[in-house]
Amino acid sequence: MLGLNRKDAMLFLLVIILTMLAPFLLNPFPEGSGMAQFNAGYPDLMQRFVIFGIFAIGFNILFGLTGYLSFGHAAFLGVGSYAAIWMMKLVTLNVIPAIIMAIIFAGLFALLVGFVCLRRSGIYFSILTLAFAQMSYALAYSVLTPITGGETGLQLKSTDSPLLSGLEPGEIGRANLFGIDMRASYEMVAGDWLFTFNAGYYIAAVVMLMS
Repeated sequence: MLGLNRKDAMLFLLVIILTMLAPFLLNPFPEGSGMAQFNAGYPDLMQRFVIFGIFAIGFNILFGLTGYLSFGHAAFLGVGSYAAIWMMKLVTLNVIPAIIMAIIFAGLFALLVGFVCLRRSGIYFSILTLAFAQMSYALAYSVLTPITGGETGLQLKSTDSPLLSGLEPGEIGRANLFGIDMRASYEMVAGDWLFTFNAGYYIAAVVMLMS
């Protein structure tokens, strides 16, 4: 199966099953009960689960396969995220161009960081990546605030008018995949339980599993 041995194939199959059943597994308590506050199956949190799953896969490529321990891996996620949201604010709300732009910008930043850090190994490599991480953090919250949004971050606004969006003046756009709204959800009621199936979560989950 995909060039995996039996053990890895079974583990991969288990991850697929758990990912697809996440809306059920993360909502173990009835909606009206006092324990419902501990349910975690709402779309925003579930999307974060798979986003950080993709982050973990990227980290494993570096540390798990090469043994190089990076303390600055979050900087690449940040650069890619900023590139994606600016693509949506300026050009199109389709997530495919945003993903491509995120890969390009994160890759270029990684090329710059790697050019410097890979001249060293071991603890010295790790210290250099930590230095780049702190530098990126400081820049994002100071001189690059007009680009990053600083502490408030970036989000789509009614004043944004992407070139290829076709939005009406004052309308707030939504990320989509060829017309499929990333925030679109389907709710299923089973007795006292409420399960939410979110399009954005499942599309991000497919990207994670393909990774």
